[in-house]
Amino acid sequence: MMKTLPQRIQSQLRRIPLLDRWLLGELIGPLLFAIAMFTVLALTVGVLVELVRLISEFNLPVLIAIQVLLQRLPSFLVLSFPMATLLATLLAYGRLSTNSELTALRSVGVTALRMIIPALALALVMSILTFLFNDVVVPPSNRSAEVTLSRALGKTIASEKGDNIIFPRFGRVEQLDGSTSKGLLQLFYAHKFREGTMSRVTLLDFSRAGFTQMLLAETAEWNQQEAKWEFFNGQILTLTPSGSTTSADFDRYLYPLSAAPIRIAKLPKDARNMTVAEALKAEQLLQDSGDLKGARKLQVRIQEKFTFPMACFVFGLIGASLGSRPNNRTSRGQGFALSIVMILTYYLLAFSFSAMGVKGTLPPILAAWSPVLISLAGGGFLLRQASR
Repeated sequence: MMKTLPQRIQSQLRRIPLLDRWLLGELIGPLLFAIAMFTVLALTVGVLVELVRLISEFNLPVLIAIQVLLQRLPSFLVLSFPMATLLATLLAYGRLSTNSELTALRSVGVTALRMIIPALALALVMSILTFLFNDVVVPPSNRSAEVTLSRALGKTIASEKGDNIIFPRFGRVEQLDGSTSKGLLQLFYAHKFREGTMSRVTLLDFSRAGFTQMLLAETAEWNQQEAKWEFFNGQILTLTPSGSTTSADFDRYLYPLSAAPIRIAKLPKDARNMTVAEALKAEQLLQDSGDLKGARKLQVRIQEKFTFPMACFVFGLIGASLGSRPNNRTSRGQGFALSIVMILTYYLLAFSFSAMGVKGTLPPILAAWSPVLISLAGGGFLLRQASR
């Protein structure tokens, strides 16, 4: 007889040892409570106050405000996962310790490490869930919220605007003696980018030996059909090897340059609005354009897309280790206060190392992972203390 899906799930759950099922049951309730609490707090501080201001000052329709709130919900929900994991493990194990249930387990030979394995397993699941949520759900939902709000307020969508767009193209530059050397081929600059159009554009061309060409145009657009840039209402100035200068005015001019400038202009300003794959492509684009500072910053943010979910595992280890200490008498209020202190400490550490990575003081991978490694070492120390 074929088993139904619920029966199969129940059968698989029975394979989990009774001790682990009992401890997981103690953890699930506090975890759901903490996720709801931290999400509501984050939404209130991060979105709700701003939406109320927009409703009152710019007459933003209430239905649009609710839509934006729902679209922004995933980004704040995922922020609550690490904090909720810490609070849930601290409260659950603290209560079990207060009720002497962990003492009873110790008396029959159950070690502290064995007791916190369910918490670590749950924390690992939360880490995976956080990564998937952060990479699959949050970027499109944030972009949708941005588009909804911009259209409601009559503003240009952020992905369709930019200022001071710079794109240098490097390659083999021909010399007067016929040899070639690596150098700057073209330099593209636009003062503004709005809805597919560059304005006040300057293009310098050094690709021909001895010649320097400067193209000035009021506007420019990427011509997808021709795979070239289309410049409007401008002038071309050419400096020849002999030192003479020629100029020519034009109404429309096609120039062979890649679409990289428009891709740079459309890059999301916030790495949180990119998936890992999008961020890797953006980082390569910034590298190719010569924006090493921007590329380094994005390298740090890419690593943080992996270290942020790891905070769930780190907090699970710390919370369970603290909560399972012998003779622990942590109340719910004390547990909440302790969680806030540890969360602030961890993120202050993460912010400090992140800033060093962006400045170039530390390599991006070390800057992003140092807080995780330091916290794991601290969690290991607390576990040793709980094992005594």
